[in-house]
Amino acid sequence: MMVPAALMLLGALTAVVAPRLLARADWPDREPVVALWMWQCVVVAVLLCCALSMTLSAAAAWVAVRGHVFAPAPHEVVEAYALSTGHPWAATTAVALACGGLWTAAMLVREIARARRRRRQRRTELLVRAPLLPGEEPGTDRLVVLEGERADAWWLPGTAPQLVITTAALRRLKGRQLDAVLAHEQGHARARHDWLLHCSGALANGFPQVPVFAAFRDEMHRLVELAADDMASRRFGRLTIALALVGLNEDRGVFGPCPTPEAHVPQRVNRLLTPPDRLTAARRLRLTAAAALVPVIPLLVAFVPGLRALG
Repeated sequence: MMVPAALMLLGALTAVVAPRLLARADWPDREPVVALWMWQCVVVAVLLCCALSMTLSAAAAWVAVRGHVFAPAPHEVVEAYALSTGHPWAATTAVALACGGLWTAAMLVREIARARRRRRQRRTELLVRAPLLPGEEPGTDRLVVLEGERADAWWLPGTAPQLVITTAALRRLKGRQLDAVLAHEQGHARARHDWLLHCSGALANGFPQVPVFAAFRDEMHRLVELAADDMASRRFGRLTIALALVGLNEDRGVFGPCPTPEAHVPQRVNRLLTPPDRLTAARRLRLTAAAALVPVIPLLVAFVPGLRALG
């Protein structure tokens, strides 16, 4: 029963230490794509620790499960995990972790259902405000223009993502700023950022008492915007996308002294106007490789006893 306990300890340690290390690092804002990958690897490692601990705990508690888990393994491998001895907490641990896994799946399904419901509602409202002309099919237009006195633009995800923009925004955006906004939203669609937001939201809502999942959700909302800003700026320049952000948000009090829900917009504009130096390609590669190794550690902890027995 030492391996399941070690996996739970490793998961808890990863959940506590990794977010603090990422919060203290100075490179996530400079390399948001690498930071997104790092956060995903950390969360996968935590979930993997729980899944492996649940499997081994269930194998220790019930002979039938042990037979399925270790069916192709030699007798020496089974003995290496010491699963045949009495473990009074094995069944409780396995059931608790299994319930947590089912709850996670239920939260993800609920989050996706809510997102689809919101998307259908917004598409219905869009058809009311911008009815289709004879012969047009819904979702065929990549750009939809709405009459509106407030400058606004948003991305409507789905099988055929659409950029919706108001006439006030068209009057305010100058030059290539509209193209930059379109490139920003296309960056979201191309990278499937909506799935990252769904998964992080499901974990944070399902386990509000777990700080790592709340931090994961908050960082996903922030980093996907930085990543999309970078995608657009590579094509149209940082000044263009910064001016587009100002034009779309200056009437909302975003740049005033009082905090607003869009308080991250001034930080994005400042980042675009005073771009930090990017990391070298070698360091980006090292960070990417280090992140990929994080989920490998639980696998090593789980399989080392069996591999040692075989060796």
